[in-house]
Amino acid sequence: MQKIIIVFLIGCFSLITYSQEAITSELYETYEEFKEPSLDKRRIKHQQLQPLIRRFDANSKFEVQKVGKSIEGRDLSLISIGSGATNIFLWSQMHGDEPTATQAIFDILNFLDAPSFKSEKDEILSKLKLHFLPMLNPDGAEAYQRRNALGIDINRDALRLQSPEGRTLKRLRDSLDAKFGFNLHDQSTYYNAELTSKPATISYLATAFNYEKDINEVRSNAMKVIVYMNNIIQKYAPGQVGRYNDSFEPRAFGDNIAKWGTSLILIESGGYANDLEKQEIRKLNYVSILSALYTIAKNSYQDIAIEEYEKIPHNDRKLFDLKIENVTYELLGKDYLLDLGIQRQEVDDEKHESFYYKSIIVDQGDLSTYYGYETFDATGYKIVPAKLYPRAINTNTRAMWNAENSPFKSGYGYFKSDFLPPIPYTELPGHFVSESYKMQDFNLQPGVNPTFFLEKEGKLTHGVINGFLIDLLKPIEKQNFGNGLIYR
Repeated sequence: MQKIIIVFLIGCFSLITYSQEAITSELYETYEEFKEPSLDKRRIKHQQLQPLIRRFDANSKFEVQKVGKSIEGRDLSLISIGSGATNIFLWSQMHGDEPTATQAIFDILNFLDAPSFKSEKDEILSKLKLHFLPMLNPDGAEAYQRRNALGIDINRDALRLQSPEGRTLKRLRDSLDAKFGFNLHDQSTYYNAELTSKPATISYLATAFNYEKDINEVRSNAMKVIVYMNNIIQKYAPGQVGRYNDSFEPRAFGDNIAKWGTSLILIESGGYANDLEKQEIRKLNYVSILSALYTIAKNSYQDIAIEEYEKIPHNDRKLFDLKIENVTYELLGKDYLLDLGIQRQEVDDEKHESFYYKSIIVDQGDLSTYYGYETFDATGYKIVPAKLYPRAINTNTRAMWNAENSPFKSGYGYFKSDFLPPIPYTELPGHFVSESYKMQDFNLQPGVNPTFFLEKEGKLTHGVINGFLIDLLKPIEKQNFGNGLIYR
């Protein structure tokens, strides 16, 4: 009889799991219907959110409140929906340069407003009341920087509460007494899932509330929901989920909110190949969060074993944008075999609306335990320093690159010009310099800009310009090239 009951219970749980997985599949497949089209770039500003917030304020399904102001006077708004007895609190962009979940929040709000998925939304909104605070740090977002206008990290202000943004977050947490809190961030794209070459596209954490990392009911509930979300995301980004470090930080909001009694779920949006503006990761946030809300509303997460949480791989930080393996480098008459790890660092424009790349070598030597979004096996290839073209070039066009006799393809990476545009970069695969520019001696070291050529069997085959690998036999338009630099 006991065996029959166990089989019956397993069968019931399987039906619940199958039902919810079917819903999440539909969420993924129908996402474009709900995606907020006005937020299609990472560098979003507070003013872009205001017409969206006004639209929800005019909608009787939603309640919109101005709950505070930033240091520079920008409104902080709370958008609420639902009639349930259980409060759920979600906030994003505590760090101004971490906007992925802000975009996903407005996708979720569009979903909650739409007529489709009626039974699922009724389930969520009859059991839960959802409270969204998008862009907690609008001053930081304006400058696309981590910290607020005071220069402090809001996520380290939970004790002193020096910032108005931090005080708003604390006041809301206390007044809502939310059962679950979703602390939504971005992390470096250079995190990978431990011991794999795959990026940690999404990382989760059930935040510790003390140095001992004890697990009480509050923390175990967060762990269970995270296990559920991980199972969902594995379908769309297999092997690309990490577990964020759970060391206790007594100044951090997440750790304290867990200490104050809210099951705290940290979601960190990392990297995804060929997803420069993190739009696929935004979609995964949308699916992940809505799936979590559904399992919380149904209370089905309670059946999940917390031991599954420990099976999620830790975050590691062993990714480069470009990894060049086994390349030969000549120094003082001797040949050495090196791996190179290159990062393409983003430099914002003055208005923090766009950016260009200024790459550096971050490590070199034996990098056999590291990985790259792009990896090139340079066995048999030799590094050749880029040369300065001997006369000024005034035709800065891609047609010049594609020409058979193009100097770009003959080992020239630096070009003099009598006219340099008033911007620090060029879209051509070479660096443009002033006529008075003096070339430095070539020295391959961490911290330098990676610009050189690769030679095999006496023939130049590839260029590495500003950290981008270029095949000299292919048209530049068909290659993944960002920009060269302008040196004055």
